Amino acid sequence: MKIKAVLCSALMLASMGIHAKQVELDKVAVIVDQGVVLESEIQELVSSVKKNAVTSGQELPSDAALRTQATERLILTNLQMQMAERMGIQISDPQLEQTIANIARQEGVTLDTLREKLAEEGVSYDSYREEIRRELITGEVRRANVRRRIYITPQEIDSLVKLIEQQGQQQAEYHLGHILVGFPPEPTPEDVDATRARADKVLELLNNGSDFAKIAIASSSGAKALDGGDMGWMNINAMPTLFAEAVQGKKQNELIGPIRSGAGFHILKIIDLRGVQTVEITEVNARHILIKPSVILSEEKAEQMLKDFRAQVLAGEADFAALAKQHSADPGSALKGGELGWADPEIYVPEFRDTLNVLAKDEISQPFRTVHGWHLAQLLDKRTGDATDKVQQEKAYQLLFNRKFAEETDNWLREMRDEAYIEVLE
Repeated sequence: MKIKAVLCSALMLASMGIHAKQVELDKVAVIVDQGVVLESEIQELVSSVKKNAVTSGQELPSDAALRTQATERLILTNLQMQMAERMGIQISDPQLEQTIANIARQEGVTLDTLREKLAEEGVSYDSYREEIRRELITGEVRRANVRRRIYITPQEIDSLVKLIEQQGQQQAEYHLGHILVGFPPEPTPEDVDATRARADKVLELLNNGSDFAKIAIASSSGAKALDGGDMGWMNINAMPTLFAEAVQGKKQNELIGPIRSGAGFHILKIIDLRGVQTVEITEVNARHILIKPSVILSEEKAEQMLKDFRAQVLAGEADFAALAKQHSADPGSALKGGELGWADPEIYVPEFRDTLNVLAKDEISQPFRTVHGWHLAQLLDKRTGDATDKVQQEKAYQLLFNRKFAEETDNWLREMRDEAYIEVLE
C-alpha cells in the first residue's frame, strides 16, 4: 500500500510539472513606484498601435522604438492611477455606462452596434469599458493637479479680448504635427547642444522626405508620440504660445523648428489649415440640482431623489428653485435657485453639455450622472448672436486656460515621471 501511495504521489507531481510547463505566466516588465507594468500590457498596446497603423495605412518605426513609446505611456498612466487611488478618485459603473452611451450617441450608433463594432475589431467590451474608466480617472487626476498650477492675469484676458475683437471673431485653425526632442532631467550645456544636434538631424530627415508620423513615434518625447505626433485641429489662441507665434503666416505641409523650450526642441508640421471662419456663439441659461452620492447615500437613492423632485415639479407640487436651494450640493448655484446664468455650453462637462443641447426651452431633464454627481437640469432659455463683453472675457479666459493647461500638463507629467522610482526589468 505504501509503494502504491508513493507511486501515485510521484505520478501526480509529474503531471503537475508537465502542466506547469504548458502555462506561460505573465511577468512584470517595469516597476513603477508602488505599482507595476506587465509585459502583457505592453504587448497589448503595441498590438493596438500596429492594428491602427494598418487601418490608416501609416508606417511604423522598429518594434524596439514602438515598445519604448508604449512603455512610457503605460508608466505615466500607472503613475496617474496610483495618484488617483491616493486621492480617492473613482468612476462608478453608472457614470461609466453613461459616458459610453454618450460616446455611442456621438458616433451615431446604438450601444449594441458599438459592441458589435468592438467585437469585429477583436476588442472585448469589458476591456473597452475599463480603458474608458482609466481615461476618465486619469483625466480627473490631471485636472485636479494641473488646474492649481495655472494663473491667468486680467491683463492677459484683456489683451486676448482685444485680439479677438480685432479679428472679428475670425480665427485661423491649424492641424499640427508635433515632435519633441526632449532634454534629460537638469540638462547641462552639453546636453542642450546634443539635443539640438538630434533635433537638427530629425528635421533633416523630414526635409529629405521621411514620414513625419513614423519619425514622431520613433523619436518624439511629446504626449502625442504614439499618435504619430498628431495634435489635431487647434485654434491659434488655444495652442501653446510658442507654437502660436511660430505657425502664423506659414503654409500647409511646411516644417517649423527646431524651437527651444524648457522641455527640449520642438519641430512642427502644418498638416492642414482652415481659412477664416465666422464664429457664431450659442449660449444657454440653465439651472440644476446636484446630488452627490456618499457612504450614506447610494447611487440608486441619489437618482431616485431627483426622479421624485422632477415628478413633484411637473405636478406643480414643488418649485425647482426652492428644491435647489434646499437640496443642491452645488454651492455656486444653490443660493440662486440652481441657476447657472448665460454661458457657452462647451464650458460644462460633456454629459451636462449634451443634456442641455437636446432640451427644449423650460424642459426638465431626466436625472443624469457626471463626474460631479447626479443632476436634474432645466433649460431656461437659449440665444444665438454676438458675444457680450462678459462672454468675450469668459471665452478669452477659457482659451488661455486651455493653452496653459496643455503646457502645464506636459510639465507636470515630466516632473512626476522624474520623481518616481522606475525600474525597467530585462
